[in-house]
Amino acid sequence: MIMLQTSGKIVGGSFIIEDLDPSQIVTPEDFTEEQRMFAETTKDFVDGEVVPNDEHLEKLDYELTVKLMRKAGELGLLGSDVPEEFGGLGLDKVSSTVINETLAKASSFALSIGAHVGIGTLPIVFFGTTEQKHRYLPDLATGQRIAAYCLTEPTSGSDALGAKTTAKLSEDGEHYILNGSKLYITNAGFADVFIVYAKVDGTDFTAFIVEKDMEGFTLGPEEKKMGIKGSSTRPIFFEDVKVPVDNVLGEIGKGHLIAFNILNIGRFKLGAGCVGASKESIELASAYANTRTQFNTPISRFPLIGKKLAEMNITTYVMESMIYRTAGVIDDILKDIDHNSPDAGKHSAKGISEYALECSINKVFASEGLDFIADEGVQIHGGYGFIQEYKIERIYRDSRINRIFEGTNEINRLLIPGTLLKKAMKGELPLLQKAQALQGELLSIMPGQSFDETLSQEQHLLSMMKKIFLFVGGSAVQKYAAKLEKEQEVLSNLADLMIQIYAAESALLRTKKQIGRAGEAKAENAIQMTTVYVHEALESIDRIAKETLAYMEAGDTLRTQLSVLKKLTKSVSVNTVELKRAIAARVIQAEKYIV
Repeated sequence: MIMLQTSGKIVGGSFIIEDLDPSQIVTPEDFTEEQRMFAETTKDFVDGEVVPNDEHLEKLDYELTVKLMRKAGELGLLGSDVPEEFGGLGLDKVSSTVINETLAKASSFALSIGAHVGIGTLPIVFFGTTEQKHRYLPDLATGQRIAAYCLTEPTSGSDALGAKTTAKLSEDGEHYILNGSKLYITNAGFADVFIVYAKVDGTDFTAFIVEKDMEGFTLGPEEKKMGIKGSSTRPIFFEDVKVPVDNVLGEIGKGHLIAFNILNIGRFKLGAGCVGASKESIELASAYANTRTQFNTPISRFPLIGKKLAEMNITTYVMESMIYRTAGVIDDILKDIDHNSPDAGKHSAKGISEYALECSINKVFASEGLDFIADEGVQIHGGYGFIQEYKIERIYRDSRINRIFEGTNEINRLLIPGTLLKKAMKGELPLLQKAQALQGELLSIMPGQSFDETLSQEQHLLSMMKKIFLFVGGSAVQKYAAKLEKEQEVLSNLADLMIQIYAAESALLRTKKQIGRAGEAKAENAIQMTTVYVHEALESIDRIAKETLAYMEAGDTLRTQLSVLKKLTKSVSVNTVELKRAIAARVIQAEKYIV
């Protein structure tokens, strides 16, 4: 039974209680010839234009950055998400994700482009008036003008609605007068157009389109950062800046709809960049391991190095599976929006928010996955991994910001179960009904299972993971009710359960789709990676569930709950050491990420 909206779209969050058929998800193996062409065009641009200028870009060269961004614009790489009628290519979200992933090799320059095409341009694409779209989007799509996004302030980061920047309508009613400041603004040093959030009359959180030459608009100095050194990051100050009323973006007091939905897209796009950086890390680490010799042996032949490469490859496979699955559902829900309609903003907000928790899941998993992969890449390089001459050192530094960008991972972990519960309370998901129905099932004796078909045990374990979430989550709701939002450790653990489930299911669905397309022999590596991941995810879920139950209960109640959990986590062990050795051998031979 698939959980669908009346429009035929998959309901956000429904993966936790329903199963999908592999045919319903998008995978990299489904890429069209056009999508592969965009990947190749992007790769050629990065290798031909960006990499030769890498050293200069890392020293923060405004002129060179803008020049290369305009070259990217000429190739259409800045206009993928801009509708054709406003000067862009109007590509599907899978295509723009492919571009985003492939740009990752460009390091800081990829961030400059990402901030421009994503959080800088998309607010106007989704929420601008037709006049605003005609005025700004053609130049943004070509790079003639560069965009930036201004939300964070010195005293408001995660608490975006705590912003202090104000906007007051002028006496003649022609302008809003902005006063305040913004912090950590990417592209600030060379951007022309800024999406700025301020409170009208100190209360109504509202978005504005601000231009750099407006009087009273000034920049502070560049921040000295740990990583992403080639991107511009500066504070911005507003002193009686006159912004025409025509530059209000969306409605007065509805800026949160824009801010939070653009952050949702930003979180998803960040995940795509992490996929690209993860793949580059595997290339660098595997190539180094094959050339570095110790004890008269290439270190790639040592099992512990192979184990690292296998785990890096498995994590990337799962991450990639999640990202493109999510790209597919976002594309499906946004593809029919009429960007000339006065209701385009409302439809966009509704569509994007439908998959808000999936975007957060992608962001957390991908940012932490890349951190793990970059760290292992440095470890494989040994002392050389600590030297700036080796690219893995920069990837390690640059990756750290991803767990802070677009809402910290802690905030996102609170949003994931919080959003799910809100959908349930609105009647959009029969979550509580499913949890209640499970109670009777858990008290009955579960029959033994036999697993003869490929991945049949892993499919069963995925079903058990979902039951574990309903069991633990239902217990939490029952115990804390409305006070659950104060129990942050419980919410974070529930988020981690959901993340592991979405990750395992994404890999499993993708691999099953590959088996159906090419047969088991050609899908052997994917089967092995999926098997390892599902079994290790179950171990993680078991640990998280135990910790959560032990916090909530004690004595006989806890003992009963743990006995139920033991039934749900029962499995036949697999030889993950041997599987990882097989996966590692393929990565070492190919010297790259391999499916």
